[in-house]
Amino acid sequence: MRCCVIGLALATSEIAQAQTSVTLYGIIDTGIDYASNVAQVSNVAVVQGSGAKLVQESSGVPLGSRWGLHGVEDLGGGLNVIFTLESGFSSVNGALGATSTLFSRNAFVGLSSAQYGTVTFGKQWDAIVDDVESFTLNGNLGGWYFSHPNDMDNTDNGFSINNDVKYVSPSVGGLKAEAHYSFGGQAGQYSNDSSYGGGLSYSSGAFGAGAAYLRVNNPETAVAGYQSGGGYLNSVYGDALAQARSQQIVAVGAAYHFDAFQLLGDFTNVVFQQGDAGRNVVFQNYEISGIYTLTPAWTLAGGYTYTTGRDHETGEEPKYQQINLLAQYAFSKRTALYLMAALQRALGSARYAQIAGFNPSGTDQQAVVRLGLTHHF
Repeated sequence: MRCCVIGLALATSEIAQAQTSVTLYGIIDTGIDYASNVAQVSNVAVVQGSGAKLVQESSGVPLGSRWGLHGVEDLGGGLNVIFTLESGFSSVNGALGATSTLFSRNAFVGLSSAQYGTVTFGKQWDAIVDDVESFTLNGNLGGWYFSHPNDMDNTDNGFSINNDVKYVSPSVGGLKAEAHYSFGGQAGQYSNDSSYGGGLSYSSGAFGAGAAYLRVNNPETAVAGYQSGGGYLNSVYGDALAQARSQQIVAVGAAYHFDAFQLLGDFTNVVFQQGDAGRNVVFQNYEISGIYTLTPAWTLAGGYTYTTGRDHETGEEPKYQQINLLAQYAFSKRTALYLMAALQRALGSARYAQIAGFNPSGTDQQAVVRLGLTHHF
């Protein structure tokens, strides 16, 4: 008995020596939106002539409203156990995020080493989010409404990846690499609902750049989020998403800081394999934007996105142009008031404009203005 007591005491002492921390954090964003033209939808189609002005209160636009827990345990020798549990919610009505999942954003655990890198397991962001999103305007300011049409390339983290294993290398001379694979989880059908990707990021002084690739098999069922519905009719690529055997995304981006001004640019290529009668539907997005820190409290931002697509079955070529503008005043490091606006025009074969977060316009133009408040805790 004495040996057992001594052994238990030693084990307790060793456990107590491990440094453990758990951090509770979150963001609450709420605002009032005005949209110039939003159509009614019936039987997965726009009701002709139904477009009208819309005023609403909504949550989580420039930054998704969320709360989370992040934990770190020091195992010694430079090795740590890490975990993150992160849940999206609506600050308007208190409901869970669009997917009605408790931890809709992240739920993973892993091992991290400054020397060897980090391996994590669970629900987590892909390489597009990790390595390219920060070079988009929506990834810095503006969020959902500033994203490429209906966030077709996940550069606004519209979905995270389930059943994922991810490795991120340590930074070597400012260069970092990552790779991840998601198990589909279907017996005998290993590729169904699976996904994989990888990316590179580089940072040196005022310059930063990133590139990433993501392939999602059976995207309509493999991932949850706005791409798979979210309560809105997706007039941009909804039909292609429903038929696609896979969704493949290539993305690159870069940024340069000129003192108080940051210039950003990015390009993405999205392929919905077999998205229309067995043939591909393809989109390219080109974006340039800038962020100007006028004073420590005032930030101004603006950007332009041009999207062009091609349906290889019908020959149609939908196109979209979008201008994004934002002014933000920071009361403190945690709280900011902002005014933002987005204007989109549909061109080519595209019949309706559609800014992410709204049903399509009844015309080829749609404008949105939002006044909001964001608080970090």
